[in-house]
Amino acid sequence: MGYRVVVAGATGNVGREMLNILAEREFPVDEIAALASRKSTGVECSFGDKTVTVRDIDAFDFAGWDIALFAIGSEATKKYAPRAAAAGCVVIDNSSLYRYDPDVPLIVPEVNPDAIEGYAKKNIIANPNCSTAQLVVALKPLHDRARIKRVVVSTYQSVSGSGKEAMDELWNQTKGIYVPGQEVAPKVYPKQIAFNVIPHIDVFMEDGQTKEEWKMTVETKKILDPSIKLTATCVRVPVFVGHSEAVNIEFEDHLDEEEAREILREAPGVLVVDKREPGGYVTPVDCVGDYATFVSRIRQDPTIDNGLNLWCVSDNLRKGAALNAVQIAELLGRRVLKKG
Repeated sequence: MGYRVVVAGATGNVGREMLNILAEREFPVDEIAALASRKSTGVECSFGDKTVTVRDIDAFDFAGWDIALFAIGSEATKKYAPRAAAAGCVVIDNSSLYRYDPDVPLIVPEVNPDAIEGYAKKNIIANPNCSTAQLVVALKPLHDRARIKRVVVSTYQSVSGSGKEAMDELWNQTKGIYVPGQEVAPKVYPKQIAFNVIPHIDVFMEDGQTKEEWKMTVETKKILDPSIKLTATCVRVPVFVGHSEAVNIEFEDHLDEEEAREILREAPGVLVVDKREPGGYVTPVDCVGDYATFVSRIRQDPTIDNGLNLWCVSDNLRKGAALNAVQIAELLGRRVLKKG
């Protein structure tokens, strides 16, 4: 016996990936419903070797459905998630709306699976920010061994994190640079993204950091350990898919780079590619379509006691969003619902 599963936001980048990954991982689905706004009603989406027709979320009755994967943004989630939860359907939400709610677990299954037990307070589970998800997967096994004191991370985030319009803007601006008279002005981003980098993701806060940087700090504390100090600089780069992070870690105890490499090789969800030669590391292009969080460039930081540097890359549409949501659904099935 399987589950009746809803994917809300099925026509977007993340929603389509959710459908793909549910099929790829053979999640025990008895019935699937693809939802979106009224304007997308009737659009067809792929689900494995099947085709599903998108329904209007506004008219949908969540009663009798087991799990709903939401990828519709905070405003729409505010309207529809409580409705689904009240009908007995467990919501796994990809927006930021519930991430900081103390009554809603924020989960990365490789890191804090036991937090799943808290879902029942609101019948809602939050999926973390894409940049946080891959980071904590890499940090968790190292933290278990040597206790992390402080993390300094710089991110290099692809435009797919901003949606399809941002991907189109990068594509069109790139073409426009080579065709005189066809230059494309920025709309999604405050400055040109093609052949450029933008040190600004989400809104600015009073202390000077952006909300994306704040999210990484708060979410890492909630998922991994509230005692960890973290500071981030988040940068948008002209890459279509795949987020990269340069990570500096200070530990309480000494951790040799060779031991760290071996620990990460054994860690769930991590794949180490770390050869000290040209091309012996993973880049965003290499990770697209993969489930893993890739770690490269593991080395000692000689400027501090007990310090390491590493490079972390992952497909943000997968581990950073859709895959993590499906993994939460799998965890929910194993630990709580137990139907599949």
